[in-house]
Amino acid sequence: MQPFPHHYQVQAAATAAGDVTLESGGLQALPSAPPVEFGGPGDKWSPETLLVAAVADCFVLTFRAIAAASAMTWTSLACDAVGTVERIERVTSFTEITVRARLQIPDGADEAKARRLLEKAEQSCLISNSLKATVHLLAEVQMARTAA
Repeated sequence: MQPFPHHYQVQAAATAAGDVTLESGGLQALPSAPPVEFGGPGDKWSPETLLVAAVADCFVLTFRAIAAASAMTWTSLACDAVGTVERIERVTSFTEITVRARLQIPDGADEAKARRLLEKAEQSCLISNSLKATVHLLAEVQMARTAA
């Protein structure tokens, strides 16, 4: 890892109508538009979906790093995240994000350790820790069964 501080630069460009184009050095441009709930077309990534995606992505990458550091063998991790936006006292914001994680581990692996590492990933996620919204983890660990 590089020493802190880290800096991440993104450029957003748009005209009076149409998509916003998001760019960052070395990355493919990403079109963005408002979601249907805010009058958009609903066929592009929006700031709202990008924020929820960032939570899910960060959780998975954080778990991957923690599992590697803990020598935890795992098969797959599927993560669904749902963000809730509400208007409270005339301020619209994300109030909560629920992360549903389904971890598959090899037969005979330590299920309790897997659960602890999922919880540690939730507590260590940079993006979740940077938000005002509450992030909830619903974790499921499944043991992969080998054919007899």
